[in-house]
Formats: sequence, structure tokens, C-alpha cells
Amino acid sequence: MNTSYLIKHFTGTFFFFLIMFICAGRLDFWQGWLYVIIGLIMFTLNYTVLKPDAELLSERSKPGEGIKSSDKKLLGLSFLLTILMFAVAGLDSGRFQLSPGLHWSLYLTGLLLTVTGQLLFLIAQKQNRFFSSAVRIQTDRNHTVCETGLYKIVRHPAYLGSIIQSMGFPLIMGSLWSIIPAGLLILIWIIRTYLEDNTLKSELKGYLDYTDKTPYRIIPLIW
Repeated sequence: MNTSYLIKHFTGTFFFFLIMFICAGRLDFWQGWLYVIIGLIMFTLNYTVLKPDAELLSERSKPGEGIKSSDKKLLGLSFLLTILMFAVAGLDSGRFQLSPGLHWSLYLTGLLLTVTGQLLFLIAQKQNRFFSSAVRIQTDRNHTVCETGLYKIVRHPAYLGSIIQSMGFPLIMGSLWSIIPAGLLILIWIIRTYLEDNTLKSELKGYLDYTDKTPYRIIPLIW
């Protein structure tokens, strides 16, 4: 077990939950607790059934050299947008209740999207031993193309998962205002997918052949 990654992961998760409840201004915020429960279940799966190998956990904790400068900027922007998304949801649904109450079917849809997106992310991470937290060609780890499992369907299944869970967030939280930061976050995932895909095409051996066999980046039959 990579203790540093575990601590970093838990601290990051707790930070976002804390932001949400501080902005909500109350603890009887059932949407927030529902999201926390899902998060804790996924956190547990990440270190049990869907646990990556120790080498990958080390890479995700502290990526090696060669991170693309554009990716550092996108990671920073996605971090700020994620904070904003949780803060807006807390202020909207928790404190001021600006959004009208949603039908139970929309909350259920948000729940299903959130769970599906997070599971896709974890499965993609489990299946790809080069699943770094930053875009870089991992020559120090003999980087090769992953083309099995979910990667036989689309080239970037984790980004698909991130997009799906971002779509589910405003619904499960019952916050229409959080659609704005969630939508911007989805745009970041799409841009990051495009840039990462181009990097892999130009710098990773065998990736161009892989794109012929798996033509879609994140959405089957569309893109």
C-alpha cells in the first residue's frame, strides 16, 4: 500500500466534502450525505477490489518527469472548478435552496450517473498500469499502449467516466446552479482528452496503430 497516495487521496476527498458542507451551513443536508456515502464506497473499492498495483499508485501519487505544461494548467483549472462545483451546490441546495425541488426520478438519474461515472474511472485505472494522474510519456516505466478491457471500446474511458459523473453531480445534489461549473469541468475533460490523445499519437510507440483498431476517443460512434 502506498501510504502517501492513500493520505493524499483521503485528504483531497475530505477537502471537497468539507467545502460542500461548510457552504451548505448545516449537517442535515441529505444530498450531501448521499454523495459522501457514494464517495466512501468508491474510496473503499479503490483500495480493495479495484486496487491498482503498487507501482501505479506511486506514479499517481507523484508522477515522474515530462509532464506537459498545458496539462499542469488544465489540472489546476479542473481543481478550481471542482471546488466551485461543490461550493455552489452547497450554497444552492444546502443553504439558500435557490433551485426548485427536483422530481425523485432526476435525483435517481443523478445517482446512477454518478455511480456509473466513478466506477468507469476506477475500472479504467485498474486496467491500465500506466494510468498516471498527469499527461506524460512514462519512458522510465517502459510505457506501452493499453488496448484491453474498456480500452478496446474507447481510448480514454476514464475521461468518459469523469464526464458522466460530472453530468450526474447537479442532479444528485438537486442544484441547477452547479450545472455551470460542472459544464465547464466537462469542457476541460474534453480538451484534456484531445490534447492527451495528440500527445500519445505523436510520442507513444504503437498508439497510432491502436487508434485504427479503437477509433473513438471517449464516445462510441461519435468521437
